Amino acid sequence: MQNEEGQMMDLYIPRKCSATNRLITSKDHASVQINVGHLNDDGIYVGAASTFALCGFVRAQGDADSALDRLWQKKKVEARQQ
Repeated sequence: MQNEEGQMMDLYIPRKCSATNRLITSKDHASVQINVGHLNDDGIYVGAASTFALCGFVRAQGDADSALDRLWQKKKVEARQQ
């Protein structure tokens, strides 16, 4: 919900799982959000990061590692990472 000035007024803004596109509810205490930093050619952090959210369902199935790897492979082309 936004007020007249365009500011977000909600106390809780739900997230979606990056791997399954499921809604991550407030009661999903197994969910994680991971920031992967971007590096330049010398391996130095450039101040940018890509954020991935994984729901508890993906983590319980044991697919979190492969899901994160698949998401990063797709994202690093956009971020021009090696």
